[in-house]
Amino acid sequence: MDDDLIPVTIITGFLGSGKTTLLRRILQGKHGLRIAVIENEFAAESIDNALLVQDSDEQIVEMNNGCICCSVRGDLIRILGELQAKRAAGTLVFDHVIIETTGLAAPGPVAQTFFAEPSVSAFYMLDAILTVIDARHAQQQLTEHREAQEQVGFADRILLSKTDLVSKEELAVLRQRLLAINCRASMQKVSFGNVPLRDILNIRGFNLNAIVELEPDFLGQLGHRHGDGVQSFVYHQPQPLDLEKVENFLDAIVQLFGTQLMRYKGILYIEDTPCRAVFQGVHMLMGSELGAPWRDGETRASKMVFIGRGLPQDTLIRGLDRCVVGYQPPPPAVTYNADTVP
Repeated sequence: MDDDLIPVTIITGFLGSGKTTLLRRILQGKHGLRIAVIENEFAAESIDNALLVQDSDEQIVEMNNGCICCSVRGDLIRILGELQAKRAAGTLVFDHVIIETTGLAAPGPVAQTFFAEPSVSAFYMLDAILTVIDARHAQQQLTEHREAQEQVGFADRILLSKTDLVSKEELAVLRQRLLAINCRASMQKVSFGNVPLRDILNIRGFNLNAIVELEPDFLGQLGHRHGDGVQSFVYHQPQPLDLEKVENFLDAIVQLFGTQLMRYKGILYIEDTPCRAVFQGVHMLMGSELGAPWRDGETRASKMVFIGRGLPQDTLIRGLDRCVVGYQPPPPAVTYNADTVP
């Protein structure tokens, strides 16, 4: 049961965006939570715990061996295991875990840990990825650094900092660029880490089913958009789908293009099924489950969001169209020449 799992929030964002300021704000907030923090600094020297914790019960666990990525994911698994062991033994009490990644890393490998490692997924649930964007320097960072684009692409919430340093016109242009990269993440301003905690903690942002139950129109207004190296698009299908065909097709897509697919989520309208089906994945790791029942009179349709690099959009659209119940391929085109026309 998800309710038995420890929620985990990942805070990411490029260097200087305001991640530590946001983390300090969370730790000082009146939320009633005891939070364990996994700190990941690229520099040899970590931040001073006193910067973060002031008269609180939070636990700081630091990883000082560079970015959390494939080379050190074992350390993350180990630390999460140690935290859980201490929690089970009663020597450490916490309700929530926050992982702050270095500004030079993409959060994908961290997110994958909560899908791929049974010893982690048995006790922890990825609640959301929060990406802090420095409005003053974001345009340059997005242009010059692949990691900055991927941090936006993986986000469940985008928090815009330093917006007072740019004009309204510059901010509007930046919003459009961010929306082109990730058309599913909500955006809001954050000033010196001040953001309503209800908007960033225990939001089940990584659980699409929970989002749709709270916000039925979450996917409804998204369109086809592209931008930067990371792009996103939404597939809509009003007709019922054949679940077996969908699963076989997506399995093949993940095998072929999994490294390009950063995040993908969707609500599926399956034939003869009273509940919506929910699927989501990170790179080559994909899962699905039955979600909330369709309400009486509710318009049923499938809506899928894909975010990644070099997305095979035409292949995805054609393949998913072929998963429609009763799909009949169009007849082959017939060509005529002057000699054969009566």
